Order: sequence, then structure tokens, then C-alpha cells
Amino acid sequence: MEKKTVRVWFDPEGDFLEVMFSDTPGYFRETAQDQVMEKVDTTGAGIGFSILDVSKFRGQTPFEVALP
Repeated sequence: MEKKTVRVWFDPEGDFLEVMFSDTPGYFRETAQDQVMEKVDTTGAGIGFSILDVSKFRGQTPFEVALP
């Protein structure tokens, strides 16, 4: 079975978290949560997400965001 890699990047100064499931080229699109963006490939398949002002979610864990 092939192992999958997830790339996680956190910038504490910018308070930004990014999680990528694939290196496939794509673009970010909005979600119902203002601080969360979904990254999708050209077919619309989800390949990652980012959270701005991630520290604002402290104490709200777990939280849910629908990724279309």
C-alpha cells in the first residue's frame, strides 16, 4: 500500500495554517467560514485547505467547516 504524505505549514507570525494533501496545481476558493479557504485542482477535487487567523479558533475545538 502506498503511503500518502500530508504537508502542513504553520506561520506563527502571520497566524496562518496550510494543509495540503497533494502537490497538484490548483487554486483556493472560499468556504462558508470566512477564515477557511479550500484548495482544489482543475476538476474541483479538494487537495488542501488554509486557515487565516488560526489562533481565533483556540477554545473552539473541534470546529467544522463544510468543504464543497
